[in-house]
Amino acid sequence: MPRALWNGYISFGLVTIPVSLVTAVRDKSIHFHLLHEKDGARLRQKLVCPFDAKEVSRKDAARGFEVADGEYVIVEDDELAALEPKKSRMIEISDFVDVDQIDPVYYERPYYLVPQEGGGKPYSLLVKAMVESGKTGIGKFVFHEREHLVALRPLDGVLCLEIMRFADEIVDREEIEEIIEEESGTPDEKQLALAQELIAALAGDFEPEKYRDEYREALRELIEKKARGEEVITAPPEAEEGKVVDLMSALEKSLEQVRGGHEANEGSEKKTARRGKKKASGS
Repeated sequence: MPRALWNGYISFGLVTIPVSLVTAVRDKSIHFHLLHEKDGARLRQKLVCPFDAKEVSRKDAARGFEVADGEYVIVEDDELAALEPKKSRMIEISDFVDVDQIDPVYYERPYYLVPQEGGGKPYSLLVKAMVESGKTGIGKFVFHEREHLVALRPLDGVLCLEIMRFADEIVDREEIEEIIEEESGTPDEKQLALAQELIAALAGDFEPEKYRDEYREALRELIEKKARGEEVITAPPEAEEGKVVDLMSALEKSLEQVRGGHEANEGSEKKTARRGKKKASGS
């Protein structure tokens, strides 16, 4: 099991459930270090004052918030410490809401909650009750010295804790609706019918395993080849295609490609099935 990042309790009403917080996602990004190209030494960042060009120690650095161009308010460490939320081991659920009432734009980062010793029975009870009622728990908890708004939702028998964005962090749709209205018009009925047909042709179940980060895979392969001392030849980037001018033509061509691809797949599946039958009869 992943290492616990936090230990505490889920609290709703008078019920408390001991739980541990573990990560639900892993960062697979490839990170580089900056090296001196001449000798390969790893470079270090320094704080330098632009007025006297001298290096400044971190203990002599202060936090400043820019309130106007070139004007800052200095905030001291003890002032920040006084504002920190009171340390708590509780995830306090204040509301249960319908799952479909929460727009996914509010979700920021997921974690899993797993029961600690003695918490398995009430944990399972809460998961089942939430599934059957179609509800998500909304509450707050303190993590990394900051109070977070969270949603607790059941996910395949496990409680997923989603750290959420607050309402004032979400860009109001009204800010972009005017742009959309200016650029959009009333959809052409024929184009709409083709678009719906194309969507239907591409419709299927969500299979997360079939989507890959191709850039990361290519980058990893490049690094491994260079580490083995292999020569790497890179192809020039492909020229970008121009903007689609004829929407109707683009929809029709897209639909033809999808249909052609499906027919090719069906043909290959039938050939494979026939081969299998021949082998079976031959044996």
